[in-house]
Amino acid sequence: VKSLISYIHQMILSWVSVAAFLPLLGCASPVAMSSRARVSRGFASQHAFRSPALKRSPFSQGKMSKLRAPCSTEEAVETTWKGAQSISGRTSDVSTSMDINEIQATLPHRYPFLLVDKVLELEPGKKITGVKAISMNEAQFQGHFPQQPIFPGVMQIEALAQLAGVCMLKGQEDGGNNLFFFGGVDGVKWKRPVVPGDMLVMEAEVLKFNKKFGIAKAAGRAYVDGQVVVEVKEMTFALQK
Repeated sequence: VKSLISYIHQMILSWVSVAAFLPLLGCASPVAMSSRARVSRGFASQHAFRSPALKRSPFSQGKMSKLRAPCSTEEAVETTWKGAQSISGRTSDVSTSMDINEIQATLPHRYPFLLVDKVLELEPGKKITGVKAISMNEAQFQGHFPQQPIFPGVMQIEALAQLAGVCMLKGQEDGGNNLFFFGGVDGVKWKRPVVPGDMLVMEAEVLKFNKKFGIAKAAGRAYVDGQVVVEVKEMTFALQK
């Protein structure tokens, strides 16, 4: 009888210890882990008669992991590691129409205001797709903003304008002057902030190009991770004659 009482007393102390530690671990209550408790009870009973003191409980012997119930479904789901090669391979079928050297040969812009890094698709004088990689090393982030760097909205429009400029300039048979100026911007909408680390994928379409007077109109849109971040209904340009 004394042994039975000692056994029951030890089991109560052990489960008090479990209940005390569970909130710290963020785990389920003893009621929720009753099915797990039945599995672990055999383990706990092995120590019941050997260790009348609480300090010799399964927790003090480094066996906590054997009694711990899953804290959440998120813990049970393992993240699938993709690796650099797999992630990089997602753009393996995307070709380059113009690299940075060809862009610099077309546009007059230079550091720190050349905002097109690569052209992916191009129909001269009609439409174009290009990218701008956003890096923390760019000068504008020193002031916009030091505590929360955001790529300025006006620079997003400028990047779209430069991309449209490449499309228009490539559409000129004689090459001509490569200086063009903003005449107006209409229908601008920003959807979300663009931050360092983002890849700004842009597209522009030439709506109208009067080569005689050097007046052009274009529309543009930019994406990050497949989501629209900015769209411009109409940009007006004047090419220097």
